[in-house]
Amino acid sequence: MGEVRKIAPVESARFVAHLPFTAADMSSALVFTRTLVRSLAFLDQLDGGEATVSFEDGQGNRERVFCDLLTETGRRCERRAGHPGSCLPRDGRHS
Repeated sequence: MGEVRKIAPVESARFVAHLPFTAADMSSALVFTRTLVRSLAFLDQLDGGEATVSFEDGQGNRERVFCDLLTETGRRCERRAGHPGSCLPRDGRHS
């Protein structure tokens, strides 16, 4: 009973957590998701740049939350998807 069993290391796999929430419209849903992702940015396991939002009954039609394109510096853009102008890398400097 006092035996400690070691768990064999497993290769990491990517998963998607589906977390339903309510919002007045798609714009509000995108703001909520941006806020949620940014509040969890300290988690290395989270790939916030890949966040998408959909209507509950239309999960096949997703809206990207962040641009996430590579900038000239090689970093990912942290601005909203479809933003005007140049991309802004995650270190806060304009490319």
